[in-house]
Amino acid sequence: MILINNHLFSIQNVGVLVTDMSLTHVITKMANFKLTFQLYKHLLLTLMVVALFWVAMSGQAMAAKTDRYVVKKGDTLWDISKRFLNDPWLWPEVWHINPKIRNPHLIYPGDVVLLYYVDGKPYLTLEGKAGMPVPSQGLKTVRLSPRSHVLPLERAITTLPYDLIAPFLKHASVIHDDDILEDAPYIVSSFEGHLISGTDNKVYARGMIDDGTGNYTVARLGVTYRDPTTDDILGYEVLHIADARVVKRGEPTSLVISDATQEVLNEDRLLPYEGKKPDFYFFPSAPSKLVNGQIISVMGGVSLIGQYSVVVLNRGEGDGMVAGHILIVNQDGDYVRDPIARSPVKLPDERAGMMMVFRTFEKVSYALVLEAERSMAINDRFTNP
Repeated sequence: MILINNHLFSIQNVGVLVTDMSLTHVITKMANFKLTFQLYKHLLLTLMVVALFWVAMSGQAMAAKTDRYVVKKGDTLWDISKRFLNDPWLWPEVWHINPKIRNPHLIYPGDVVLLYYVDGKPYLTLEGKAGMPVPSQGLKTVRLSPRSHVLPLERAITTLPYDLIAPFLKHASVIHDDDILEDAPYIVSSFEGHLISGTDNKVYARGMIDDGTGNYTVARLGVTYRDPTTDDILGYEVLHIADARVVKRGEPTSLVISDATQEVLNEDRLLPYEGKKPDFYFFPSAPSKLVNGQIISVMGGVSLIGQYSVVVLNRGEGDGMVAGHILIVNQDGDYVRDPIARSPVKLPDERAGMMMVFRTFEKVSYALVLEAERSMAINDRFTNP
């Protein structure tokens, strides 16, 4: 309760009034008390103090809801980092796990992520033995490597939504020399002469070398990637159409198709099956040096780029790109005519979105658009966040 000039007011009631209406409205409502001008002055100051107290208490309550989070199935590392950090790419600098107990790069459903602040800096760890004790002062920043790590069979949460990037980790790649495909064995026909083949169909191939390889990837040449500035060839897209297993060697060799994602055609090429598991686990991070480049292609045969589009960038491993790098997409400002000066004026460049690199090659990278503030297009520029 508040006592002002022998008039008694409830803090709770005042708090509700402050929350639900403006101070002016509150004072108007209290005019029925026929207070003096001096009392109005005291009351106004008191209401302002109560309002600040109420906001502070509300803010603390909200903070309490976000400093502890139980990881659920379907979460991604990107979701969790955005929940705790204004700049999610800083995750490697604030994540602290005991590497003797747990792989610090893996988080599982049921884990409890905790947020603390030490010397004003965020400190993220796990609840339980895998977590690291929070220092009382002198927080020492440990920068974790953004390199990707192979996951054991346990189902940890992925960095990005699995369904969005899996096709581009499993069924597409980039080569730097198209002769790799030109010189590869090729399908010459299928059983009973079908024009197209699919899973469980038998096909025949020529140019096979009996080197003991029994499993192959059926591949097809896709887009040629060129640098928009220099026109240099950066690589050639290779589409992984299906897998194939040798059932009878000879000339031609007989193979059976499995796991076809598209129709298998005559002239499709055969590459030795690498068996490398795609990596879905890496940390969001900012590039360690300045990166400038352009979007050179978009997957899916569309022209406009939006949230969850997969794009191809004209920067790759040779430029320092690694899986997990966060990049900002900017669009060039338009030119308009100044009606007063009667001359053209270039408007400022505007941020259009944010994306994360999830697969790298020698000169190009694949990235997933995470945020789209406007429609983007091929040739839009990107840089560090």
